Amino acid sequence: MNDSQLLRYSRHILLPQIDVRGQEKLTQSCVLIVGAGGLGSPAALYLAASGIGKIVICDKDNVDLTNLQRQIIHNTDAIGEPKTTSARRTLHHINPEVEIMTLQEQVTEEMLVHLLSSADAVVDASDNFATRHAINQACIIQRKPLISGAVVRFDGQVSVFDLRYADNPCYHCLFPLSGEDNDPNCAVMGVFAPLAGIIGCMQAAETIKVLLGIGKTLSGRLLLLDGLTMKWRTINLKKDPACEACSPSAAEKNNESW
Repeated sequence: MNDSQLLRYSRHILLPQIDVRGQEKLTQSCVLIVGAGGLGSPAALYLAASGIGKIVICDKDNVDLTNLQRQIIHNTDAIGEPKTTSARRTLHHINPEVEIMTLQEQVTEEMLVHLLSSADAVVDASDNFATRHAINQACIIQRKPLISGAVVRFDGQVSVFDLRYADNPCYHCLFPLSGEDNDPNCAVMGVFAPLAGIIGCMQAAETIKVLLGIGKTLSGRLLLLDGLTMKWRTINLKKDPACEACSPSAAEKNNESW
């Protein structure tokens, strides 16, 4: 690391759990972020500020005035621009050393499998169940850690599905496709703006912990936050042996298809 990097990341380097070696590992890491909205904004901001070497951002939408209440990576001047363009500009202003790659299109499972081949972790900041399940399936195939978050109204949730290890649960174990999968519409139901920041920041924190192998991640645990009372609940998660996405029989079938 050069003198400028040592200064920029000095507060991380002072932490014995990170130190110079850990910070160097972050600068050599690649993180895929799906969604540059309410969750993806704070997650991307903190990952870039923390010195992640390469960040790939996927989002098909343009910036809208209604986004600005919670999607803090964008500003008023960016209205009408692709969210990926706005996000890249903001992140470069924060940390020009980070390589930002953007894709302005709806991600597919095939695309995700390709993108994840060179990524060390994926942050699911999407807003619909179809995309979340596609991300989960790609992470199973590529055996990559998935940092998942969601917010609606005053309710938030965050978890880690560390699919590098076969005995860990996946997103489908928690929310099977055969279950209730109606996507909540924030245009109708609303979102408490700071809640998106809280959950998105936690996704960034869990991502860094996963990349460095420090502390105890949220793998096997789902945290639920009631933003009105600021009360947290923890639900312990276990792998579903009959999961249609990650069970041994399902994994074998997926491997054959790829």
